[in-house]
Amino acid sequence: MKKIISVFLAFYILFFSGFCKVVSAAQITDSELYSISAALIDGDSGRVLYEKNGYEVRAMASTTKIMTLILALEYGNLDDLVTVSDYAAKMPDVQLNIKAGEQYLLEDLLYSLIMESHNDSAVAVAEHIGGDIEGFANMMNKKAREIGLSSTYFITPNGLDASDETGTHSTTAVELALIMKYCIMDSPAKEDFIRISQTRNHSFSDYEGKRNHNIRNKNAFLDMMDGVIAGKTGFTADAGYCYVAALERNGKTYIVALLGCGWPNNKTYKWSDTKKLFNYGMDNYNYEVIVDKTYSINSIPVIDGVENDYLDLYISSELGLILSESDVVTFELNLPDCVAAPVKKDSMVGNLNIIINGEHFASINIYSAEDIDKVDFWYYFKTTLKSFLL
Repeated sequence: MKKIISVFLAFYILFFSGFCKVVSAAQITDSELYSISAALIDGDSGRVLYEKNGYEVRAMASTTKIMTLILALEYGNLDDLVTVSDYAAKMPDVQLNIKAGEQYLLEDLLYSLIMESHNDSAVAVAEHIGGDIEGFANMMNKKAREIGLSSTYFITPNGLDASDETGTHSTTAVELALIMKYCIMDSPAKEDFIRISQTRNHSFSDYEGKRNHNIRNKNAFLDMMDGVIAGKTGFTADAGYCYVAALERNGKTYIVALLGCGWPNNKTYKWSDTKKLFNYGMDNYNYEVIVDKTYSINSIPVIDGVENDYLDLYISSELGLILSESDVVTFELNLPDCVAAPVKKDSMVGNLNIIINGEHFASINIYSAEDIDKVDFWYYFKTTLKSFLL
């Protein structure tokens, strides 16, 4: 016997007087962006804050390499020795120009694939981690499913345009942003991912010391805004210019993903769109605690409880996220009409659904705050005996 009790409470974000003095928060419209597809998400919660064709499937070029990097960090060792295959050495530009038979430390090739987007390094890494390109692609697609992505499909580790009997190498702006979220926020290898992504210059040689390489980070946006912690560019004829980046400032993390952001000679469009989206996020969103442990929940009746007619409840966790002034948060409380004894303390009784702008965002479990034994024969016997003796 269960009833859904819906409690809809409008949630308004209150600004301090200092915020009220701002002349106007930066706004953005689809027409202001060059990108065919774009997304801005909250790096902590993954909530989409803005999207333009954000769920449209498109080629993603070398932004693919953030997935290659994070898988190599999770499944490989930085001091692994990688042997270059004939296939890897034949990759088209952009190249490190490694040669078949050469050996390199895995860590050095990771700098190469993320800093200068070398296609040959990406393939050498993929073959080392996955056994071959197909095996590594399977790992990439498995990870995409684990992250919860449904419109992303990987074929190559470097992002070159490709299709097979299953589909086309592609993603969406929203899902590309969620891949970056995983890389910088959720992966056990996130610290190494950020460290390598932020490196400006790196020098290394093959294992025998016969050839030296000096590379520099081609992600110019690292120095265009304060707080940029990672990013990856990309370009192919099908994809156009693509970009994904993360920025952390004042305890808040934002992620931007762009697909189809111009073709030659419009290489700088991606920087313009990224700045607009990051500024939009920072100007319009502030952190708010929506639910905490003090959230009031009424007790519910207990059937056949010893000395207790009602069960006290509690919420064990809090939920906070960044919200704009226009966001409306409502709550849906799901509890049974009553519970039957016995009840164990800390057992789940129901949940509180959080709905933002009419869409379900999260659920928080509600637990029993006490143990309640069940009234049975022995309880009545002991109670009667006690009364008789008194």
